[in-house]
Amino acid sequence: MRLLVIGGTGWLGGTVVRAALARGDEVTTLTRGRTAPAGSPRDGALRGVRALVADRADPADVDRALTGRTFDAVVDTAGYSVAGVRTTAAALADVGHYAYVSSISAYRDWPPGPIQGTGDPTFAAAPGADPEAEPAGYGPMKAASERALAEVFGDRLLLARSGLIVGPGDPTGRLGWWLRRIARGGDVVVPASNLEAPVAFVDVRDLADWLVDGAHRQVTGAVNASGDAGMTTYGGLLEACRTVVGADADRAATWVPLDDAMLLAAGVEEWTHLPFWSAGDAARTLWQVDTTSARAAGLASRPIVDTLRDTWSWLRDQPPAAATPVSGRPPFGLPAAIEHTLLDARRRRPV
Repeated sequence: MRLLVIGGTGWLGGTVVRAALARGDEVTTLTRGRTAPAGSPRDGALRGVRALVADRADPADVDRALTGRTFDAVVDTAGYSVAGVRTTAAALADVGHYAYVSSISAYRDWPPGPIQGTGDPTFAAAPGADPEAEPAGYGPMKAASERALAEVFGDRLLLARSGLIVGPGDPTGRLGWWLRRIARGGDVVVPASNLEAPVAFVDVRDLADWLVDGAHRQVTGAVNASGDAGMTTYGGLLEACRTVVGADADRAATWVPLDDAMLLAAGVEEWTHLPFWSAGDAARTLWQVDTTSARAAGLASRPIVDTLRDTWSWLRDQPPAAATPVSGRPPFGLPAAIEHTLLDARRRRPV
């Protein structure tokens, strides 16, 4: 199969490229040429990949890169503007299968959810809005991109509404921060509430393999591409992290559970400072995403402990600075000053 991977030098895109090469596909990437040198995927170790460079916001540049080239399928892992999606869709309108990595953020009522199925409403265009204007916000952008692609590809389109992606190579530092913090050991601040709240993730390798397999099988329609709701709990995730780090820890990690009020009063930011943590009742619906569509479409969901073990194995060889903020956000993880303040206050609290 002749496969074009848009964004094939990033984390998910590079994993898609490797999955396709493993199947013997003829792979071409289309990128801006910024993540890795032109002509080489992210890890620089892949051979036989044709690398095209173009700014998908520039129709002439995209046409220059794609004119005269034909593909059986496309996997688009880098749709971050509606204008860019429209440009590549126009240039690839004759392709037999187009898979777009969207997000559960496209759902109008998420967060806090729950998401009952793929028929739940996504963000709609604002009344009277300029149809060419970029929507404000990530979720509305993804929903508008889905609509733009549906106009071109119709029943040749797979909308992979991804859940939270984890696994080896993760550049965000979300899961990596927990693993590194546990490896340092000592008293570790954790939220006392919502430790029993169900959480769900999708391993980047499972998602990539499925996207490539879906191109071969011509899987179409909207799919909530995430792990099963309740695959573990927040507390279970932390315990699994502690188990995976095991003897690699500098010293044993001891949980210091603190209530929401204490955390918030100290300036702890939900999701950012304690990755995956949300205060209040929202935490129990945030992860309730119906994935019946994903299971029916053949998306695998490996045990979270396997993902954690492989992520820790990869992370041990990476410098701490390897994690990069997502879309300009501050780095994930509890700042040392806030952690010290919380632990000191906890020690001084009367028993």
